[in-house]
Amino acid sequence: MKINSAVFMRGVKGDNDMLDDGVPQVAFIGRSNAGKSSVINSLVNMKDLARSSSMPGRTRELNIFKINNSVYFVDLPGYGYARANADTFKQINDLVYWYLFNSQHNPKVVLIIDAEVGMTKSDLGMLEALEEKGREVVVVANKADKIKKSQYQNQIKKLRETFNGHVLIPFSSVTKIGVGELQEALL
Repeated sequence: MKINSAVFMRGVKGDNDMLDDGVPQVAFIGRSNAGKSSVINSLVNMKDLARSSSMPGRTRELNIFKINNSVYFVDLPGYGYARANADTFKQINDLVYWYLFNSQHNPKVVLIIDAEVGMTKSDLGMLEALEEKGREVVVVANKADKIKKSQYQNQIKKLRETFNGHVLIPFSSVTKIGVGELQEALL
């Protein structure tokens, strides 16, 4: 399915009527600076719908976008590092944990990893927690264009073995690798 419309609805820091209106939700999660906002922008073919930054921890709330008037994309704060004080960092982590694991919402989850770096301990911890909760997970190996050509096939094979049982989509916001495949997987 092609994305014809994408609109930023609002940022929320907890439960909100919008999240309870019956519209299916797709949550985008990954380490800080894994490229969550860039993936969303590539999917909707808009440069600045989701704000991205080179500063880790810029996203500090659930940013909700309505796609094709039929589904919400929810851009979550990254896990791992954020330029924030301890209280703010805890609030960010609590918000993500609440939304994914303690709320009544049941989003499909797009776990975004850095294709060149591969699976980290924090990525593995998130995947295991999502699996325990029974979430449907699609893994996006973002920044695939940064893998050296001589290592690309081996790195993707290694990632597929690591994420056995999950859809793994090599992706690049720069070269548009994987955009169509991810749209199909989500819509």
